[in-house]
Amino acid sequence: MNMRSAALSCACLAGFCAPAANAIEAAPIIVDATELATVPPPEVAAAAIRRTPGGVDLVPATDYLDGHAVNLHDMLAFSPGVFAQGRYGEEARLSIRGSGIGRGFHLRGVTLLIDGAPVNTADGSGDFQEIDPLMLSHLEVYRGANGLRFGASSLGGAINAVTPSARTLGHGFEARVEGGSFGTWRGHAKAGHVGERGDLLIAVTGSGTDGYRQQSGGFKVRLNANYGYRLSDAAETRFYLTLNHLDQEVPGTLTLADVKANPRSAPLNSRLNDHVRNIRSARALNRTVISLGGATALEFGGFLNVKSLYHPIFQVIDYETVDWGGFTRLTGGAGSFAWTLGAQAQFGTVDARQYVNMGGRRGDLRAKADLTANSIAAYGEGRLAIAEGLTAVGGIQFTSGRRKADDLLNPARGDSRTYDEWSPKLGLLYEPAEALQFYANVSRAAEVPTFSELVQGTVQQFVPLDVQRSWTAEVGSRGSAGPVSWDVSAYRAWVRGELLAYTVNPDVPASTFNARKTLHQGVEALLELRPAEGLRFRQIYNYSDFRFRNDSQYGNNRLPVVPRHQIRSELRLDAGGFSVTPSVEWIPQGACADYANTTRAGGYAVANLGATARLNERASVFLDARNLFDRKGVADISAATLVTPASAVYSPLDGRAVYAGLRLAI
Repeated sequence: MNMRSAALSCACLAGFCAPAANAIEAAPIIVDATELATVPPPEVAAAAIRRTPGGVDLVPATDYLDGHAVNLHDMLAFSPGVFAQGRYGEEARLSIRGSGIGRGFHLRGVTLLIDGAPVNTADGSGDFQEIDPLMLSHLEVYRGANGLRFGASSLGGAINAVTPSARTLGHGFEARVEGGSFGTWRGHAKAGHVGERGDLLIAVTGSGTDGYRQQSGGFKVRLNANYGYRLSDAAETRFYLTLNHLDQEVPGTLTLADVKANPRSAPLNSRLNDHVRNIRSARALNRTVISLGGATALEFGGFLNVKSLYHPIFQVIDYETVDWGGFTRLTGGAGSFAWTLGAQAQFGTVDARQYVNMGGRRGDLRAKADLTANSIAAYGEGRLAIAEGLTAVGGIQFTSGRRKADDLLNPARGDSRTYDEWSPKLGLLYEPAEALQFYANVSRAAEVPTFSELVQGTVQQFVPLDVQRSWTAEVGSRGSAGPVSWDVSAYRAWVRGELLAYTVNPDVPASTFNARKTLHQGVEALLELRPAEGLRFRQIYNYSDFRFRNDSQYGNNRLPVVPRHQIRSELRLDAGGFSVTPSVEWIPQGACADYANTTRAGGYAVANLGATARLNERASVFLDARNLFDRKGVADISAATLVTPASAVYSPLDGRAVYAGLRLAI
């Protein structure tokens, strides 16, 4: 079997994307024991997702491990189309193609997964803190409807964070220590063992920081483990376990004047009432892949997530969440046609309590509810080779979501709603040469509201919001020619009922509404040049034009939060085991802060510098210097209807910082 077929077969069994592209070959595909794996290496996964006729990319962990990577801003800095801005600690703004603009906290609009199991709870909301950047092999980014196979039916798509196995780790033991500005420290160790049929990987990470701002310190301990066992030459199963002890202070948002003059401050209320977000969580997952002969493969698994959230802010939010579910995927094909059938279901309950915040402690009970959610998705996809180098891909997903809130203090304020949606897609992938692709697709997306939108604190009752629906058209190209490689997509999404929110007070949750019509369009581009050995230049450019369409109140105003232009550039020089990497993050013009478009945050340019030195075959050191000129600026915005100079809706950039670390592998 040639290497191309082998790579695609392995990716098929691992289920990282609709893998049947290699079934267009006339010869049958036979899977042998060396190709069967629950965790294929990044290069195999990358080969698989490039069969998608749309915006996708793979980010290997080696892209960011030479620096102090903490959140998705660090991990996805050079992933086209991704707007990821750090707020504090691991908390970040994550938006793809304008998803979740109205959410100034947590996660909405993107399905975030670890090893194929959702980080999002059953209602679609989610946190970032449970992802350990040092425990990942790579991240797979599926923009828009390209994330269909993960049950993602939102405007933003899906991001799957993949942990390594002992077989893909590359060595038996790895350790890392680092520290730097603002009292920051982190230690990490992982060890793997590979037997004849089984393999075991265990990793522990501990970290702490005082934080750049007041009330932004944190202390975290994470444990990750997975055990894989080859049941036969045609089957493998893997068990995962994650335990998290995460304490994170919450500094709150500032006025624009404070961002410029006193960015390290935190509002008095955040400090007096000890705003924090503390999480205790346990995640268990099983994943099994079986070759059924030829090109047919079955993948299935189940997961259980248990999380405790203690979150004093405007009130003490005290939630106990239990989520569970499963997934299955069957792939096959013959001749020029290949197919994928799959389904996944997630069920969750939240024991939701809210108390008066008495200096970070529980006061009188103010809200008591049982929240129940389920999200079920079934989909099918077919790939047909219709000409030499030209493949048509069609698929459809059915999504059903139920949200129920039982208010135990005032039953009249409770309610429930069920949402059923169909999301088709059709795409073409043209490959005139091995390293050149062109693609186009049209797709529908439907995003069901989360409890944060449905149970609104400002009105203290269930608000029956509608689904956010959209149609998106996308064209693009990726490939390489000599020293140049690129990944460029252009898209336009017509959205109805976009879930937007506005802040009425920085200490009160935002109110959410369905906008009538909005438009999201833009360009996502990555350019990479390697003009000589040891020299690499790469640049990301995102153009984002998001606006209302003939709205009765806002006309054609721009939507807030995401700036129109975003540029990141990096130059890497490698010589004799030493590397230096200067980089720039540039927002030429800041985003609007409100729907009325009366206030705009200023732009900024931040210069960074990284360096690494290999001490020997086993050890290396790194230096990561950020915001070298201590530039003041707005990293993120919580949208409002109308912003005045007194509006505290801004999160500042972190100031100048220097981190250093030592890495050891045996």
